[in-house]
Amino acid sequence: MTKQCPNCRSYRITTLDRGKKIGGAIGTVGGAASGVAGVMSGAEFGGIVGAFAGPGGAALGGIAGAIIGGLIGAATGGITGAKLGEVVDQRVLDNYHCLACNYVFNQSTH
Repeated sequence: MTKQCPNCRSYRITTLDRGKKIGGAIGTVGGAASGVAGVMSGAEFGGIVGAFAGPGGAALGGIAGAIIGGLIGAATGGITGAKLGEVVDQRVLDNYHCLACNYVFNQSTH
């Protein structure tokens, strides 16, 4: 279904996605912070796996495990935040923007 501006009846509509963008950013930061908490277990696991290659392998494995733990936390948090922001865009915020008359409206307006 194509959106139509309730003000000027134009079909030149775009979405602003402010909630999705902000939610994704906050989720990424929060996820990275959570990932930092998991860094210790990731570093420990990487160190154990890398220990088979000797002391250098244990150090590299620990660093790699810590980096991977942080990245996974940031990615998971970012996805979760973006999905939550998407719901906020659809249900709360005026997410639709008419390119013809600059009117901003939400889904229930239409």
